Amino acid sequence: MDLSGKLLIAMPGMGDPRFDRSVVFMCAHSGDGAMGLIINQPAADLEFGDLLEQLDIEPPSRDMATQIHVGGPVEHGRGFVLHSSEYDIEESTLRVDEKFSMTATLEILEDMAHHRGPKQALLALGYSGWAPGQLESEISHNGWLTCDATTDIVFARDNAQKWEMALATLGIGPLTLSASAGRA
Repeated sequence: MDLSGKLLIAMPGMGDPRFDRSVVFMCAHSGDGAMGLIINQPAADLEFGDLLEQLDIEPPSRDMATQIHVGGPVEHGRGFVLHSSEYDIEESTLRVDEKFSMTATLEILEDMAHHRGPKQALLALGYSGWAPGQLESEISHNGWLTCDATTDIVFARDNAQKWEMALATLGIGPLTLSASAGRA
């Protein structure tokens, strides 16, 4: 099972409050483990302009609506940009699939600040990571649902709605979910 380019949808009662009602875009998934970015948890009190200032990058000439997200509990000081696939930095961009790519360089932030970046982008600090077999175990224990990723969900401005939007792609309403798994 390769979940690269898919969304993980946290189930109620999964047991880890860091992932409560989270939606995770899977950047990579293989026998070596998995890596993804939470796409619906904005970072409190951190704006794109503030980040650029901290990195000594000239701020944009006009306000940018780029939100910064908490990508996960691993390496909070490291930044990742999940973006539309028309943008590419040779040898630095990971092409996830035909719609999504991920870049983790200062160059993409500079390009975004000067309006040369990708058409759509989501900036995340930190990431979510799983050891080999760990994610598969969490899925089998009712921790996550999976669905196809769409640009409408990933790049939606309303973070509070992304969890329900992802569930809706599966035909599931939030009130129909149970926090406990059954066994037949």
